[in-house]
Amino acid sequence: MSSPLSPAPVRSLGQEDLPPYLSNGVIGVRMGPPVLGAGVCVVSGLSSIRPVDQIEGFARAPYPLAGGIRLDGAPLAGLPDRVRLRRRTYDFGGGELRTSFDFTAPSGARAKVETISFCSRSLPFTILQEIAVEVDRPASMELTAGIDPSGIDGTWKRRETSTPNSPTPVVDGILAWETHGALSICGGAYTTQLSGGRAQKAVESADDLAPLITTYRLRAEAGRRYQLRQITALVPSAMHSHPEREATRLAAGATERGFDTIRRENTELWADIWKGRVVLRGAGREWQEAADAAFYYLHASAHASSLFSTSMFGLAYWPNYHYYDGHVMWDIEAFAFPPLLMTAPDTARALLQYRLDRTKAAQRNAALNGYNGMQFPWASGRGAGDELIRTNKPPLLFEQHVSLWIAKAFYEFAMVTGDDDFRREQAWHVVENVARWVTSRVRRGDRGYEVPEALGIAEQATPVDNNAFMNMACSQTLRFAAELARQLRRRQDAERWAQMASDFFVPTNRAGVIVQHDRFTASQHDVAASTPEPLAALLLFDYPVTREVMERTLRFHLDRVGPYLGYPMLNSILGAAAAWLGDRHRAAELLRQGYLDYLRGPYRETDEYSRVRFASHPPVGPFMANLGGFLTSCLLLFPNIRPGPEPPAGWCRGPVVLPEGWDAIEVERLWIRGRPAGLRAVHGARRATLQF
Repeated sequence: MSSPLSPAPVRSLGQEDLPPYLSNGVIGVRMGPPVLGAGVCVVSGLSSIRPVDQIEGFARAPYPLAGGIRLDGAPLAGLPDRVRLRRRTYDFGGGELRTSFDFTAPSGARAKVETISFCSRSLPFTILQEIAVEVDRPASMELTAGIDPSGIDGTWKRRETSTPNSPTPVVDGILAWETHGALSICGGAYTTQLSGGRAQKAVESADDLAPLITTYRLRAEAGRRYQLRQITALVPSAMHSHPEREATRLAAGATERGFDTIRRENTELWADIWKGRVVLRGAGREWQEAADAAFYYLHASAHASSLFSTSMFGLAYWPNYHYYDGHVMWDIEAFAFPPLLMTAPDTARALLQYRLDRTKAAQRNAALNGYNGMQFPWASGRGAGDELIRTNKPPLLFEQHVSLWIAKAFYEFAMVTGDDDFRREQAWHVVENVARWVTSRVRRGDRGYEVPEALGIAEQATPVDNNAFMNMACSQTLRFAAELARQLRRRQDAERWAQMASDFFVPTNRAGVIVQHDRFTASQHDVAASTPEPLAALLLFDYPVTREVMERTLRFHLDRVGPYLGYPMLNSILGAAAAWLGDRHRAAELLRQGYLDYLRGPYRETDEYSRVRFASHPPVGPFMANLGGFLTSCLLLFPNIRPGPEPPAGWCRGPVVLPEGWDAIEVERLWIRGRPAGLRAVHGARRATLQF
């Protein structure tokens, strides 16, 4: 397969809506303007009490690439008007950000500066940066690098510039930073190395509250290249009981291995990830760029080594938006999990491990609400996994479909990987308990099993009875449980759940169209009433209906979707719904409105809201639900692939209908039942092919 299409180089700072987001799924940073040392950092697993809502959320970590340049005594950071950006390049192929710029001091000396920054995938708790400088005339120069907690909530617990019981420091500096509310501690350590000339090295050791900064002072020679390399390790206390000591080990070990070795490993690991690249034949460069950006940001935001699921924006944050406080919500299992399952199953397993580690909290949450089994929280944090819904939004307690998405993810992991141990010991534990929750949540009426008082994906103003998505997803969850029970020879469970699943009431109108809920009327045209919730159950949960009901329901809701276009979540799959009706033109149009219009800025981040319909909305991203939904459409919905218990050849149902202009979807390598398989879905084919 060809290389991914990286964004075009940025040559003017005015082109950036947001600073570029760099991550490996454990450490995430927003790299500020190219004056060095400016930016925002988030570490997976680090949590705090959010000052406004007074609930648990993510915490900002000390910035791990602090530092700067002084030329003839003039500070780069204090003279932005003397900085000229030459080029900023984001290499999606290797997960690197490269920046080159000129800095001219008042003395007339000019420095040519080039930086390389990346979050390591082979050593995921480390981030690395190289700063290379050349001057055009002899000048005094200071190069600095370090870790800076300035401007973030929290307090120092420890600051060290020596290594205990060692005459020579093994790292330049060590910190332990306690987050606001004392929920967790971020341990950090860093090393620096200067090449190209002799310099005086100093680390600030007298001020217990100063940032950890290493300074190299030298007399720079014209035309000579000086390189300052920094390796920083950040470890949250949730990963280690003494995070600053573990960060010290990791930073020192990484330094021993060497910057070049880690960079090469990072490039190789990204090359392996890109074997899962979604190639859109005939679609044109615009769509391939969109697919590559979505694939990159999804994989950059999750890692097999993380014990903490990615959030709706990955590990991205910028102070212009709340970013949902970093909570883990249903979006991840619904949209981000499916493409990861087939392209990076070890990473997908880590997302599920986050839920497994918090099943006791899900059981307590069910009990708190008067139900059996497991009810996973609508908003989950990095701690115990308790419910973290904002206390000023009590109606959100009725949005409970998250458990159904989680059960589906566990079931599909067992089916796609064929991992028998996982199926018996983990998938069964979760799916069985969610099925128990479903049986305690529903009530039996004259029309069958019904779900009273629930909020669906549309988040109606008040709970409704028999939300169609909720009822259909509950029914399918019981079918998943019945299938697992059958495989595990639990005949009574299998029969009971299969019978219940076939007897759920689903609201329909006189034309046989599945509608949103009991109180729905066609005269409603607000955003909630236009949210095509039944389509999510048909496309993503594979709820079984006749072809006639399928087509009527798809057509009815696509004809009403106008007010909903531009909002987050389901818009990214509407193109696939039109394709299932055989309408290629409409599929392309809805896919553009439902996904391409959400891409923002030079780095192609997927916004939460359409930048066309909501131009005044703060720029945010990358929004995992939207980009994950787009990738799910490309990998599963357009090819008409439905993973299940049968051999993988039976997953390809067909026919294959692609958006107008698209000829084929191809992937070099997906992981199916533990084996690599290629995907080819050609428009007009009876079915797609999965070739081992």
